Amino acid sequence: MTKPTESKRTGVLGTKLGTTRVFDETGKHVAVTVIKLDNNQVVAVRTADKDGYTAVQIGACNAKVKNVTKPMRGHYAVAQVEPKKKLVEFRVSDDALLEVGTTLSVEHFVPGQYVDASSTTIGKGFAGVMKKYNFRGLRATHGVSVSHRSHGSTGQRQDPGRVFKNKKMAGHMGATRITTQNLKIYGVDAEQDLILVIGAVPGAKGSYIEIRDAVKQTLPKEAPMPAGVKAKADASGQAA
Repeated sequence: MTKPTESKRTGVLGTKLGTTRVFDETGKHVAVTVIKLDNNQVVAVRTADKDGYTAVQIGACNAKVKNVTKPMRGHYAVAQVEPKKKLVEFRVSDDALLEVGTTLSVEHFVPGQYVDASSTTIGKGFAGVMKKYNFRGLRATHGVSVSHRSHGSTGQRQDPGRVFKNKKMAGHMGATRITTQNLKIYGVDAEQDLILVIGAVPGAKGSYIEIRDAVKQTLPKEAPMPAGVKAKADASGQAA
């Protein structure tokens, strides 16, 4: 395990579009997950003096004003940013604080960098142990009847006379928040605001994905500090 970086940058909030494949320079296909960044803006900043910790609140996906509650309208009005559908707060170090209203770019990450992705997994409903925990199941014969996919015995005899907590049994599967670590960035598309991540990312299509710098890897020197920011447009519409 490599030593993590001392500076802690903000993460971004994207929308999962799905999976596809791309071809590298050798012609080998690589399975990737496509994540789109939709107007990631800094809505609020938490400082150690005022709040006791340092963090950046990121909003994503512009929302209609009529769909935003009155208290949240005031929150966005103070920040002078358009209302957002989703808000997430990322803990950062003192040297990675951003100004309110800053718009993040997909170039916040660089190809080859490792990231951690967090989201809510797809709900599977009630599932048996063979599907949920990859149990082998019972025998197909030798006296086993109508219970081939059951989990078998769950406890002991009179002592302790109970089933221990956290025993792997049939039950609700999915619809839980998980984080997949050490996913590699294949590339970014600044024009379409797309991030290509090698491998599977938790969550269904259309779900929000929180992407952060990997905590178990060193931040690449090419990664922008304190963040990858979109250039502001001037009055003529040209990027400054």
